[in-house]
Amino acid sequence: MSAYAKVVVPGSPITKSNFKLHNKDGRAILPSNTGKSHDRYAIYEEQIAYYAKLQNPGVILDESLIAILKVYYKSEKRHPDTANITKSIFDGIEKSGLIVNDAQITRIITEEFYDKENPRFELEFFGESKYEISYSVNEKLEPSEKKIYSSLKKSSTSKLLKNNTKKEEPTNELVCEFCNKKVKEENLIKGNSGRTLICRNCFNKLF
Repeated sequence: MSAYAKVVVPGSPITKSNFKLHNKDGRAILPSNTGKSHDRYAIYEEQIAYYAKLQNPGVILDESLIAILKVYYKSEKRHPDTANITKSIFDGIEKSGLIVNDAQITRIITEEFYDKENPRFELEFFGESKYEISYSVNEKLEPSEKKIYSSLKKSSTSKLLKNNTKKEEPTNELVCEFCNKKVKEENLIKGNSGRTLICRNCFNKLF
């Protein structure tokens, strides 16, 4: 049984959390045939599974694993939180059958890079029966320029204020994203943290 595998998936990595809807019982679902932006992650998950199988034919990793994930974003300014990327990618890998369950991954190192011409992620698995990992943090001889993230927090705050403003709109102004009809709040299902609205009629047709 192999103790090593590598998966490289081209394209800008995306996170599952932005593409979920919730059913009438409040359970999160991941639609794949709405014809809307919500389908993107389900398609991306299939893409991850495809490349994992293609690049590692016949390989099944069934032991505890060390994972080294390198994520290459197209833009340094606009990209998902890297902390949310890991779970999303591992779901696609698990779907491929390359690993049995993402609970096998006991050690994870995630690194963030930028490649405008070739965004992608590169993921390596190392079986702990054969490999071990060590790392160190060293003080730089010459400090580099700081990356300041305060402006990102300000942007997030602005988005939050906009979202709160939307929630305070009169109920007769709420519109279903799919049929574009005004619907009362009690007949709506909310997804994507309340930013996506779908009426029960459309929801029943889709699911």
